[in-house]
Amino acid sequence: MKLNISHVTQYDYEESATDSVNEIRLTPSTNERQSCYQQAIFIEPNASLFSYEDFFGNRVHSFSVNPPHKRLTIRTQMTVVTRHAPSPEEQAALLNGKLAREAWTWLETEEAANRFAEFLLPTGYADLTADVERYAESVALKEGEDMSVLSWLVSLSSKIRTEFIYDPEATTVTTKASDLIERRRGVCQDFAHLMIACCRFHQIPARYVSGYHFVGDLQGGSADFEQASHAWVEAYVPQLGWCSFDPTNEAPVGERYVKLGHGRDYKDIVPVKGVYRGNGHQKLKVTVDVRKIED
Repeated sequence: MKLNISHVTQYDYEESATDSVNEIRLTPSTNERQSCYQQAIFIEPNASLFSYEDFFGNRVHSFSVNPPHKRLTIRTQMTVVTRHAPSPEEQAALLNGKLAREAWTWLETEEAANRFAEFLLPTGYADLTADVERYAESVALKEGEDMSVLSWLVSLSSKIRTEFIYDPEATTVTTKASDLIERRRGVCQDFAHLMIACCRFHQIPARYVSGYHFVGDLQGGSADFEQASHAWVEAYVPQLGWCSFDPTNEAPVGERYVKLGHGRDYKDIVPVKGVYRGNGHQKLKVTVDVRKIED
């Protein structure tokens, strides 16, 4: 699927801001499932961009705006081609009972702990409180026969999706996994953090993914910010590698998903962040539009 994505972030300041220093993580990954063929980034007021890769391999652009300004606008335009990804059923066909047992055993080894240390430890958002641990334990590891790591992850994702209510008004950008347990409602970011915390409790490496989910053509138009910007989870399955799970939507993570990057939790992959000199009063407006391009 060929997609055109427009992402506009606009800050309006009550009084002039100066010495604004910013980082943006808005460049789609290029991997076996997607390719970014074109991207343009525009900054107003005009600023030079410096590009580098962070610790997790995400493409970062940084810039500074030193003169006084009352508005900062960041526009990105990109074209991404996505491909079909194997469904959990297709992935499961590659495994058997023996491999399932070996996978759980390997995840408990020192080799696994050293290789994936950053994706196994609790974080500020994916915290491991007693309530989160009880929730992680509520997803049975065995169902008659040995359950594979992949099957357990599918069950966990489904459990979160069905037991929590999607409510954009219930949480904020600072909500943690333990808060979601208490409130029983939240958004994709919250669902992803809870799944990550549960995975890490069972020694399954898990990471937070930021990106876009294209649903515009299914709803008779293009996708707005609430529909398009999205978060999901990648968990490491022995013999298969990093596999994607969406605890918010039932459909498998496939060609309708565009990955921007990943990290330990939301804090590592904030799309736009920065500091400036000023009185701190500002208004933020974000507009995301994803459209399918007909070949």
